[in-house]
Amino acid sequence: MTDTAKKLLPSINSPADLKSLTDDELVQLASEVREQIVGAVCETGGHLASNLGTVELAIALHRVFDTPTDKIVWDVGHQAYPHKVLTGRRDEMAGIRQYGGIAGYCKRTESEYDTFGAGHASTSISAALGFATARDLQGEDHKVVAVIGDGSMTGGLAFEAMNNTGTIDTDMLVILNDNTWSISKNVGSISTYLSSIFADEKLVKLRGEIWEFLGKVKVGDSLRDLAGRVEDSIKGLLTPGMLFEKLGFQYFGPMDGHDLPQLVKMLTDLKHASGPVMLHIGTVKGKGYEPAEHDAFKYHGVSQFDKVTGVMATGSSGNPAYTKIFGQAMVELGRKHDDIVAITAAMAAGTGLVEFGEQFPDRFFDVGIAEAHGACFGAGLACNGIKPYVTIYSTFLQRAYDQVIHDMAIQNLPVVICMDRAGVVGNDGPTHHGVFDIAYLSTVPNLTLAAPKDGNELRAMLNWTATNDIDGIVALRYPRDTSPTPVDSTFHPIQWGTWERMTDPARTTILATGALVTHALHAAERLAATGEPVAVVNARFLKPFDFEMLDDVLRESRAIVTIEEGQIRGGFGQAIAAYAMQHGYSGRLKTLGISDQFVTHGTRGELLAELKLDADGIVEQIGTFLHANGSVRESGWLERLRHRGRSLTFKSDSA
Repeated sequence: MTDTAKKLLPSINSPADLKSLTDDELVQLASEVREQIVGAVCETGGHLASNLGTVELAIALHRVFDTPTDKIVWDVGHQAYPHKVLTGRRDEMAGIRQYGGIAGYCKRTESEYDTFGAGHASTSISAALGFATARDLQGEDHKVVAVIGDGSMTGGLAFEAMNNTGTIDTDMLVILNDNTWSISKNVGSISTYLSSIFADEKLVKLRGEIWEFLGKVKVGDSLRDLAGRVEDSIKGLLTPGMLFEKLGFQYFGPMDGHDLPQLVKMLTDLKHASGPVMLHIGTVKGKGYEPAEHDAFKYHGVSQFDKVTGVMATGSSGNPAYTKIFGQAMVELGRKHDDIVAITAAMAAGTGLVEFGEQFPDRFFDVGIAEAHGACFGAGLACNGIKPYVTIYSTFLQRAYDQVIHDMAIQNLPVVICMDRAGVVGNDGPTHHGVFDIAYLSTVPNLTLAAPKDGNELRAMLNWTATNDIDGIVALRYPRDTSPTPVDSTFHPIQWGTWERMTDPARTTILATGALVTHALHAAERLAATGEPVAVVNARFLKPFDFEMLDDVLRESRAIVTIEEGQIRGGFGQAIAAYAMQHGYSGRLKTLGISDQFVTHGTRGELLAELKLDADGIVEQIGTFLHANGSVRESGWLERLRHRGRSLTFKSDSA
């Protein structure tokens, strides 16, 4: 459609504007919403295929239900772009996931229509049950709907929630968006027809009346049992919903999730059903955009791409990304060591393990969105002589924290945890930044935590874990970024557990970690040019410390600055400060990192600049720190420090 005046989308400013549209107009609107999403995401990058698959669902939900009074809880949120378009954020889609723009996930502070924020999967049914129960307790009368994808249903949290929902038996609708639906057209049509009959408001009422009547007659119990078994048999034969029925849900479906008029009718009928209800719909990832329909896996999460051809931007031709470096190293090590297995939680591509899985299918395990199971599964493998590499985004490892402690650490099992996306991730925002792992893993006994400064050091650490008997857990953290240095084809040796001096000693020393080592080196060069010599140490092992070098630094330095891409509270810098204080350090200390806040979304470069963790920010913070209470340049200070007794006073300028 080229005539802008005839388009419907510009007139849709809230869900209320959907109420008067005809079926044909709703179908036209779906096409326009898809066009809007493709046009926005091709410029910004983001989640594409999953959102194209939920266009009709979002339209039908907002057409039938009275939002925001009625509550729609979207699981994960990377299927909620159509929802955003329909709820007053159409013109803001051009800046989605960009610094200062709207978020890529549902966000309660962004819109009253975003009932519940989520960037991690499998939460919607639990949250929706909370909304429904709160409604009942407060004597309110509105509808609650949870939308969950088939991928999210692999998470145990979803089944825990369904088990509890069946027990509470409150009015709630769960929509299972199955985008791997494989039922043929004919069977799908029959199933849709039968589900429509089962869901019809009059039939639902009639079935309830018959059930009540049978309970009043002498043979009612046997007739009830017979009626129930007949219905179970029919549904068991024609639909796959018996599992949900046994969990206490009335099950309807599967039906075509792109048949918008039929979907509206079904939701209208189910709006009047009581108790927990499950509607199973089949959708196509990438629906309506040929490149995404053809390769939904590739177009799930995308960088910028050409809208016409679908060709994605290739990005920088420079050094490879850490994820790619990790994946290639795992393939090389897999060829050498047949006791290595790789485990991931529905993130084979995101963690770089696709090639490993292709070459070693018997040693590759994608456990689905089940991080806790993946971690415990790895612990079981380790008990029997297998060396598991549990490869999970830092933010998702939070979901398996109990397994790290209970199943791995207490038993001192040799498991390698590989945390991709550690530190500031970028456009996915606060739900995905991996900024807590230093704090939450540093407290765990029998665990070594390391952060390589570049791709070569990551390869060296992986090789060391593969060729040596490790003692307890080894956790490696690395960012969603490219290596700051070219990557060699060989594995470099590494002296395990040691730090690395990057410069000569100086009166001020930076203890830098991970990818921020490069930023620290650039900052040190600029500070030296102003007459402020600064040493840089690559503190690549965050737990345990290289105490020998740390003691040397405490003797040499009158001022120490720690830098970490993580939360300051409970992090690397505070542990250094505690050690320094306990050992009578008389100099000054400053910790640089992320203060007590959640970091917004934007590019990695933009966020590091905002946090003052890039070279410019480090120069600014160190300059302010060194001159806050006088310079550290007094002549002969190092000699005086070495010849006088250690003072027990300690001053920390930690944030």
